[in-house]
Amino acid sequence: MITDEKFVFTSKAKRSLIITAVIGVVLAILGIYLNATAGHHDDHAAEAGAHTEHVEGEAHGEVAHGDEHASAVGEHAAEGEEHHTAEYHWTHRVKANLWINNVYFIGLAVIGLFFVALQYAAQAGWSAAIQRIPLSFVNWLPIGGVLMLLTYLWGSHEIFHWTHEYLYSDGPAGDEIIKGKAGFFFWPLADGGFPFFWLLRMVLYFVIWYGFYRMIKKTILQEDLHGGTKYWYKLRSYSAIFLVFFAVTSSTSAWDWVMSIDTHWFSTMFGWYVFASWFVAGLAAITLVTTLLREAGYLKMINSNHLHDLGKFVFAFSIFWTYIWFSQFLLIYYANIPEETIYFVERLASDHYAPVFFINLILNFFFPFLVLMTRDSKRHSIFLKIVCTVVLVGHWLDFYLMVTPGVLKENGGFQFLEVGFALIYFAAFAFVALLSLSRHALVPKNHPMLEESIHHHI
Repeated sequence: MITDEKFVFTSKAKRSLIITAVIGVVLAILGIYLNATAGHHDDHAAEAGAHTEHVEGEAHGEVAHGDEHASAVGEHAAEGEEHHTAEYHWTHRVKANLWINNVYFIGLAVIGLFFVALQYAAQAGWSAAIQRIPLSFVNWLPIGGVLMLLTYLWGSHEIFHWTHEYLYSDGPAGDEIIKGKAGFFFWPLADGGFPFFWLLRMVLYFVIWYGFYRMIKKTILQEDLHGGTKYWYKLRSYSAIFLVFFAVTSSTSAWDWVMSIDTHWFSTMFGWYVFASWFVAGLAAITLVTTLLREAGYLKMINSNHLHDLGKFVFAFSIFWTYIWFSQFLLIYYANIPEETIYFVERLASDHYAPVFFINLILNFFFPFLVLMTRDSKRHSIFLKIVCTVVLVGHWLDFYLMVTPGVLKENGGFQFLEVGFALIYFAAFAFVALLSLSRHALVPKNHPMLEESIHHHI
């Protein structure tokens, strides 16, 4: 029977993911080495320059008083610039990359749960045969939560400017704007100390998201064993409650984990923007895995009509993401308020980020829009595999643009380090998801709408 299908996580697939992770580790180490040695060479160059200036000063003898004053001002400026440069360390780039990948892959995981809950709340039948695929993504949540907490504990000062205690002082180093947001981070403790409220929210997000996942999965497995409609009604209730909670926490987590990196800047559309990026990437991942499993001989009940629906989702929400992106950009551009425009100026005026800024639009809007515009392209696996891979890469770049400029400023870049960490996280996420997928039946046996899914036609 097709409902007895079970995915086999073969040793070949495991070996491929391990090789991918090893390649990622090699690239990450190479990137770290290049960044560390580049900083070392810069220090030697600065020392050599200072030594040359000292020798030249002795050779020229005394200078006029005006020249001495100008020289002093220049030295003072150079010292300030040197101090600014010295603040950057290659480990900051490692921390930024850890944070990008944490946020991105946690998004894929929680969107897996969101997709399943959405199907039950909407009483959708077409997707019954594929619900185990997004459900397998959610197993990354506890791992991602631990990694995120560890990354914060290691790199909080470098990732989040608001964590510096001096910003909350009454002296000249204090920052009135950040002081005004102190309660959002530190309540009820002292400003600039332990960010109790911020960390409490982080823990609650993961505990409650994962708690809903455990309830939903347990009920789904009971439905497999006993059948009947009572489990489906339970799942619909759990899903509706989860969707309400996720509607709030998808925005607040975006504020906490991404928008607070640029502490002076804010956008009332940012929660929607992060959700849209997460959702499109999650849809692309679901579609890609479904297509690959079908080509491998699994999911025999899935036909071109199911693929068409998945393709329409990717197509439609790529446009939705672009709508949110353009609306946010246009409002900020038109108003031309300095404290708002700085967010886009940092990304457009930099040689590091400007190319990625435009590549982001091409990969996440123009490419999927043009390729998936026709009906046939949504029904053929070759187009879906290409588009979904591009979209997954594109939205990783989207999160790169959200995080890196605010953390690293002009010290950012895109080299081996970024590719290496992305491959490591991808391999780990895929391993966890596929291992989970292999533990239970690939198709829900007693889903009351399974027959509708089998005969789905559009």
